[in-house]
Amino acid sequence: MRSTRATALTALAAATGLVLTACGSDSGGSGGGDAAAGAPDGPVSMIVPFSAGGGSDLAGRALASGLEEATGDTVTVENVTGGSGAVGYGQLLAASGDANTLLASETSLVTLPVLQDVPFTYDSFTPIMKAGEDYNLVIVNSDSDWQTCTDVVDAARSDSLTAAVSGTTSPDAIAWTLIEQEQGIELDRVPFESTAEVTAALLGNQIDVAAASPGEVVGQLESGDIKALCALAPERYEYPELADIPTGGEEGIDVTFAQWRGLIAPPDISDETKQYWIDAATQWTESQSYTDYIESNYLQPQTLFGDEFGDYLTQYDTDVRSALGQ
Repeated sequence: MRSTRATALTALAAATGLVLTACGSDSGGSGGGDAAAGAPDGPVSMIVPFSAGGGSDLAGRALASGLEEATGDTVTVENVTGGSGAVGYGQLLAASGDANTLLASETSLVTLPVLQDVPFTYDSFTPIMKAGEDYNLVIVNSDSDWQTCTDVVDAARSDSLTAAVSGTTSPDAIAWTLIEQEQGIELDRVPFESTAEVTAALLGNQIDVAAASPGEVVGQLESGDIKALCALAPERYEYPELADIPTGGEEGIDVTFAQWRGLIAPPDISDETKQYWIDAATQWTESQSYTDYIESNYLQPQTLFGDEFGDYLTQYDTDVRSALGQ
């Protein structure tokens, strides 16, 4: 009798173990049971709404790698170009409710609906994380005679001057608009799809001046192929490679415009999925890989998550509309 009871208990324990193992295997790649609530049910697509090589692409790949590290999910970057980012955002809009789709977002999320007729606004999507922010540098070819941002403004008063924009609603396009308004000048804008294309055009003397975030052009600055005339920032950068670049305000151009990098999800995802991605993003910001991304791209680690990020976007939208007189 004792032997029969022991056998029965052993069988029960084995069956219980199988049940627990089965429950634990449904983890979505980030843990078992309740910890995986809202997890994606397969590989995740990280949309980058611009071409490879620019700041958005760098952010998207860092985000994808960081989320993989935090969750164990497979996150694949997908560059979806066109319409100054509108095509990529449109694809995210069409993925309503999908836990397996994310987008590496930036300033055009707000500026696109302000300046163009698109079927979404910033609050059409689910805010997950603001990863950091930076300010544009005004740059020229190293052969240029211009030494300051004031030189550029003075040249634009008397001559036609070509200024690149990486998309009609990009941070550099907004910055040029603010400079035009403050200084009473008009620039001949040449649109490109990415900062990588802008830099190539500048090096090829196809344009006169451009504006770009530091992380996108620091290599060309260090090689001496281009030079930075000023930073459109409230204070000088503290990074040693950028510390000698004066602010626009130091040269009489009182224009600053922050651009941010972040992560958004489609509309109408579940609360559990929203929290799943917020938790994963938070975990990434506590890792060395996040620190490496921030420092290698010369960003400021200004993070916000979920609804706090949403509040930031609301204020940013108000500031953009005010700056553009809308």
